[in-house]
Amino acid sequence: MDMSQAQWRKSTKSGNNGGACVEVADNLPGIVLVRDTKDRDGGTLAFAPAAWAGFVDLAKRLGPVA
Repeated sequence: MDMSQAQWRKSTKSGNNGGACVEVADNLPGIVLVRDTKDRDGGTLAFAPAAWAGFVDLAKRLGPVA
């Protein structure tokens, strides 16, 4: 998979305290990529756009985890 055109952005729910952060690239057709901000070379998860949208919707409904 060619990820050279991926435009990464930090998740809007990632804090500025150096905690658990993820980056998302949703500019490629037919795929959403997710990676760990602290370990960008450690691997990338790939999701179908509908699956990613479903995950984000569920996360919004469930709210923060204590």
